[in-house]
Amino acid sequence: MALGAPASLLPLLLLLPLPELPPRAAGCPAACRCYSATVECGALRLSVLPPGIPPGTQTLFLQDNSIARLEPSALAPLAALRRLYLHNNSLHALESGAFRGQPRLLELALTGNRLRGLRGGAFAGLAQLRVLYLAGNQLARLLDFTFLNLPRLQELHLQENSIELLEDRALVGLSSLALLDLSRNQLGTISQEALQPLASLQVLRLTDNPWRCDCALHWLGTWIKEGGQRLFSSRAKKILCAEPPRLALQSLLDVPGSSLICIPPSVHVEPLELVANLGEDLRVACQASGYPQPLVTWRKVPQLREGRPRAQAQLEGAAPGLVGHAASDTGSGMLFLTNITLAHAGKYECEASNAGGVARVPFRLLVNASRQRAAPPLPPRSPPGGREPRAEAGSMAFRELGLATQTAIAAAIALLALTALLLTAMICRRRRRRKKARGPSGEGALFVNDYSDGPCTFAQLEELRGELGHEMFVIDRSKPLFAETPAEAYEIHC
Repeated sequence: MALGAPASLLPLLLLLPLPELPPRAAGCPAACRCYSATVECGALRLSVLPPGIPPGTQTLFLQDNSIARLEPSALAPLAALRRLYLHNNSLHALESGAFRGQPRLLELALTGNRLRGLRGGAFAGLAQLRVLYLAGNQLARLLDFTFLNLPRLQELHLQENSIELLEDRALVGLSSLALLDLSRNQLGTISQEALQPLASLQVLRLTDNPWRCDCALHWLGTWIKEGGQRLFSSRAKKILCAEPPRLALQSLLDVPGSSLICIPPSVHVEPLELVANLGEDLRVACQASGYPQPLVTWRKVPQLREGRPRAQAQLEGAAPGLVGHAASDTGSGMLFLTNITLAHAGKYECEASNAGGVARVPFRLLVNASRQRAAPPLPPRSPPGGREPRAEAGSMAFRELGLATQTAIAAAIALLALTALLLTAMICRRRRRRKKARGPSGEGALFVNDYSDGPCTFAQLEELRGELGHEMFVIDRSKPLFAETPAEAYEIHC
């Protein structure tokens, strides 16, 4: 109440209704702010989409949170959505069909996330999308047909990524695109085929990339000079060369076409033919040189058969376990084959390609079928009489052993036979000597005392007779350990 108001007005003032605060929007998620058809849930430390977003929402702010994954069904109820802002979150991948339920979406902001790649179908269902922000992510490659489902897209922002490869058909389907920003990436080259689908392009930004000024980029300089300059601002025209060193820091437009050269690749494989055993692992190197550094790949040449379609023959020619590894920084591609089978045998080809051309070298692999690993054979039946058959040196089981194993087995058998022969001769000689000295004896037995604590020899054995006339042997440790005769010097353990 104002000071000095008449006392007669006080009852009237008390009867006046108090001003009402604006009511909180019905159905608004907790901690979010909702007004009209807009929901603002930024900077709330959210890890998932908050529940309770009104289905009629047209603008949704989810920036500056920690959302790492976008469930394919999470946005399905929001069919009226026009603008979605998910910048500065933790998205590392986009599921195929994640935006399939947003046919009216016009603007999508995914700037400042952790996207490393874009899967096919990631933007399926966004036929009305006009603006797509993908700047400030970790994208390294844009594969063919990545943006196929965006026929009405007008702006594509890809700056500040790590894009080093833009495949020839990556931008197919962007017939309405007016602005393409590829600045501040790792692009070394770009093909004319990659930009050909962009029939409506009006702004192109390619600055701050490590451009490799060779024959593959000759078309870009010529295209800019002949009419493409309308797409570039005065600053954007400064496409600086990073290599070769003689052209470093020069503008592509200032380099004469005769200086943009390539050296066709040359390929070397040693040996050109190799024989491998079944079950082995194989590694074959393919060395390539040229400028720019060639891309090296291996492939198995299919063997065509009569009456079979070519596509089927190519599938049959693919060897299981074939791994081709291309190392474009060193020019060497390694062919790895593991657990070689008969299917790996055949003709291979090492291919090296760069902007200057393609070179191929054939390689043939032969597989030694005689060393195939077989299942262990069943144990042979015992012959009559109960004797087990001996494994002779010429048998199949013995021949399948390695050379070192065969030698070791033969040496062990020879040593055992020699030892048995010496012991038999020694015992027989000793018995003949005893019989000559004492005459015929009865049934003999060999006794060795259980408390013997060390080695003894035949020289320590003394023949005695029991009361019943049985001969026996006991230890006499008063005798020398070794006898004078060589045959008695063999030591045994009692």
